[in-house]
Amino acid sequence: MSRPMKLSPSQIEQFRRRGYVAVPGFFNATETAALQADLARLQRNGFLRNVATDGDGRTHSSTRQNLQLCPANFYSTLIRALPFAPQVIEAVTRLIGPEITLHLDQIFLKPGRTGVGTAWHQDNAYFKIPKPLRGTAMWIAIHDATAANGTLRVIPDAWETALPHARDGNSDHHVRCHPDEAKAETVELAAGGVIFFCYGTPHATGDNQTDAERAGLAYHFLCEDQTDEAFYAAGRIGNPRPRLTGPRATGGREEYGNVIAGTWEAEVARAAPPAKR
Repeated sequence: MSRPMKLSPSQIEQFRRRGYVAVPGFFNATETAALQADLARLQRNGFLRNVATDGDGRTHSSTRQNLQLCPANFYSTLIRALPFAPQVIEAVTRLIGPEITLHLDQIFLKPGRTGVGTAWHQDNAYFKIPKPLRGTAMWIAIHDATAANGTLRVIPDAWETALPHARDGNSDHHVRCHPDEAKAETVELAAGGVIFFCYGTPHATGDNQTDAERAGLAYHFLCEDQTDEAFYAAGRIGNPRPRLTGPRATGGREEYGNVIAGTWEAEVARAAPPAKR
């Protein structure tokens, strides 16, 4: 069921030149159904929290919702297995380099009508790696992502310039910047599609103006040459940062205590609704 995803030379060139590339149909129907079912389980168990505030960065809103779970791999063996999937390894190594590490994973869910977006920012405002093109997010459309429900927007050709950031008053922990929105591109994707964008690419999501919820699952990867031992030590305290490839990769055993590599297909089969197996 799982298969290496072969990005074309033109897709790789677009990522490296413009700072992003969209890949429709990256996950198949069964994989996408499994992710949707697992997200529904996380919601039922109350693991997502509202990070939207009433403009002061502290008072959580009772009328606007931006639901987040970060990191998510503690709560889901499916989400933990996904970065080890062959198509993910194949795509990410071709984009940013042969020795890669998982940096972070998180879910954002926008309920219908009340869901609000995440303001413009560059990931490197948080992560501060020396070479922003050596790190990439992989943003997965868990549901169909459209302009109406607040899909991802990016500013292409802007990844080399670090923009000034300040605290976002509409979130309890996010920062924001103010790029030239006239240059923004809106990326619409059917569920299962992904967009890769490097750590320097300004991006944002919009409000959900539809009746149905919309969620995105994002992973962040970086080249091992952008890390040091302190980076991995910090991960051991709060959020494991597994080496996915390279001579020091253990398939997740060092970080999680057991091997995660090779479990993606079994996790998908376990999580997918019966009709999709």
